[in-house]
Amino acid sequence: MTTTLKDKMEALSKPRRQKIGARAAELIAEEMSLRDLRQAHLLTQQRLGEVLGIGQESVSRLEKRSDLLISTLRSYVEAMGGRLQLVAEFPDRPPVVLTGLAALQTETPSGRPRRRPKARPSTKRDLPNR
Repeated sequence: MTTTLKDKMEALSKPRRQKIGARAAELIAEEMSLRDLRQAHLLTQQRLGEVLGIGQESVSRLEKRSDLLISTLRSYVEAMGGRLQLVAEFPDRPPVVLTGLAALQTETPSGRPRRRPKARPSTKRDLPNR
């Protein structure tokens, strides 16, 4: 006869089951998708899109991606009021917080901050002839 997890859990005392449940909740909370993180902060895709200056559809696509630019991920986290840190973990050393990556996104090779190009007002010349 096979023993299920449910059978094992029922055989434990109530305090032990509660302790296991609490630890399981802690572990689940440590691993969140971008969608889970947004929902935990009680934000809609629409609202987050407004903060990021993109549409709701773009937020949805971003949350489904498995490969993001660090700058995109940083913007997403900062839009929720957080701060992104990258940590490298090695088996024989304590974790290392990676620094300097933010500077790569905000400075030019000369060390001067990058400036976004200003939006140019559209003129009649910019519109296609119909």
